[in-house]
Amino acid sequence: MSEQSTSATGPSTSGSPTRDSGPAAASGGERTSALASDHGSTTIADQVVAKIAGIATRNVQGVYAVGGGAARAFGAIREYIPGTGSDTTSGVHVEVGERQAAVDLDLVADYGVSIADLAQAVRRSVITSIERMTGLEVTEVNIDVNDVHLPGDDTDSSSDRRAQRERASGEGDDEEGGGRVR
Repeated sequence: MSEQSTSATGPSTSGSPTRDSGPAAASGGERTSALASDHGSTTIADQVVAKIAGIATRNVQGVYAVGGGAARAFGAIREYIPGTGSDTTSGVHVEVGERQAAVDLDLVADYGVSIADLAQAVRRSVITSIERMTGLEVTEVNIDVNDVHLPGDDTDSSSDRRAQRERASGEGDDEEGGGRVR
């Protein structure tokens, strides 16, 4: 995946992340973009869409972690390096076109949850978040469940996991202890 920004201007329809022609192309109709107007255009970087997708995924009940084994191990080490924090894009790959985005996710499910229901909830969360925040149409969300977390596999407590999710979503108090202004 590239780290480049994509622009919503111009008549070109190339750069679409979808793997098929889609309903707009089949009907011959031109989709209007919320990112371009008579007053200018808005450019959204791939990294922005990846962060939105990562946070939306982590907030779904039943998702233990996002990313493969190596990405999770690197992320655990990264949290202890001052100034780096957690990586909200670990396990998230996006393709962003002029008006559309496609998302690929690697995740670990909690043991006991229905993986089919979990995948549906993750897709709904990711699509809703990206479309609401960016105006891009999400054409697909591909999910690779690469592991199941068993209770007792590690020493994470539920409060540790809750704190990790709050850090990923930017909620909670800041490091100075002063709390966020609302």
